[in-house]
Amino acid sequence: AVQLVESGGGSVQSGGSLKLSCLASGYTSRRHMMAWFRQAPGKEREGVARISSEGTIKYADFVKGRFTISRDSAKNTMYLQMDSLEPEDTAMYYCAADRNGRAYWNDGFAARDFDYWGQGTPVTVSS
Repeated sequence: AVQLVESGGGSVQSGGSLKLSCLASGYTSRRHMMAWFRQAPGKEREGVARISSEGTIKYADFVKGRFTISRDSAKNTMYLQMDSLEPEDTAMYYCAADRNGRAYWNDGFAARDFDYWGQGTPVTVSS
């Protein structure tokens, strides 16, 4: 079974940084997409950044160069370095992965395009 486990969330002040990690196990799709999503209270889950099995990256517009997604295949881990954090970035952050390359082949970046989800890690940014 595929398992995604996030870590690294926490509380920081505006302008601070956090680095999230997502450890994947049992995930063996050759062509695939992994992504970070976030969901604030009362809002829909939204894509933050995604990275393909070939390393192609896409960011949401609101990232504005502040976040960096990366992966270490040897460690089966995906990362999200978040700098210049703003109170609007406060949310639960989720790691996601597609099944059988579904998001990969469809160029997907919506929550419905992904099949496997972690439990989330909370990020709180105070002003």
